[in-house]
Amino acid sequence: MSKELSHFGEDGASRMVDVSQKKLSDRVARASASVTMGAETLRLIRDRRLAKGDVLEVARLAGIMAAKRTGDLIPLCHPIGLDAVSIEFTFPDEISVAIQATARVTARTGVEMEALTAVSVSALTIYDMCKAVDRQMVIERIQLEEKSGGRSGHFIRQSPA
Repeated sequence: MSKELSHFGEDGASRMVDVSQKKLSDRVARASASVTMGAETLRLIRDRRLAKGDVLEVARLAGIMAAKRTGDLIPLCHPIGLDAVSIEFTFPDEISVAIQATARVTARTGVEMEALTAVSVSALTIYDMCKAVDRQMVIERIQLEEKSGGRSGHFIRQSPA
């Protein structure tokens, strides 16, 4: 894999990539993360019994809001007007919440960072809202699952062998 880092000029200076000559295209990115916790903490979340409120709905809103602000958070990331962001939560076992975010836009640059930011902030929000009852929570596996659109084509994460 010998691709050049596009955020540095020939002199090594940081730069925002010029996307003005790229064509508009439909772009979609899907990212995931996981929050592992004690079984009782997960029961409190699922039963909506935490004193701070509905953890997953607050985390969903936080993730959507963060995706919209990605260009303000990541220094060389282009600010883009997102067309849609969705966040889903599942419970793969009795001790974890799986988070998946999908971001969509028609633009000259992709939405991978927006999807990754959405799952990251959703996970951090779950941690923040539950830390009073479980400081052992672990946020892990923040990763891009799939992206489409643009010059680099379609990417789908391969399952480990």
